[in-house]
Amino acid sequence: MSKKDAKIERLIAECKRPDLDPHYEGYFACFNRGLFFEAHDVLEHLWLRDKTSSDYSFHKGLIQLAGAFVHLQKHRLRPSLALFSLARNNLQKYPSPHMGLDLLCVLNLIESWSTSLEDYGFTLNPLTYRETPILLPSVLLPD
Repeated sequence: MSKKDAKIERLIAECKRPDLDPHYEGYFACFNRGLFFEAHDVLEHLWLRDKTSSDYSFHKGLIQLAGAFVHLQKHRLRPSLALFSLARNNLQKYPSPHMGLDLLCVLNLIESWSTSLEDYGFTLNPLTYRETPILLPSVLLPD
């Protein structure tokens, strides 16, 4: 087991829902804590494992979404916009909701953050004046 694999296992250790892959559940747990790099890594593990899945582009879009926020955390504003665009292109291929996630809300989130970057001409990082987003798919809500 590599150091990265061990880190991922620690990140998903508390993801115990029997109906969900722990990497999918772990993505949201990390994302919602602002651990965007970790969210990217956790879901990438699932994405790389099954490249023939019908959810391949869905997972890729979520990974790109987390990556866009990693770039914002590092104050790389233009690369962030590029990843928001890639995420949008991958996620809009799926109906909403998909895997319990309201993709219309996610696409609106992408549009809103992209607009924030463009409105300030890439001179002001939206993470400095906006609340960090939360993604709450219905599959993670208690019954």
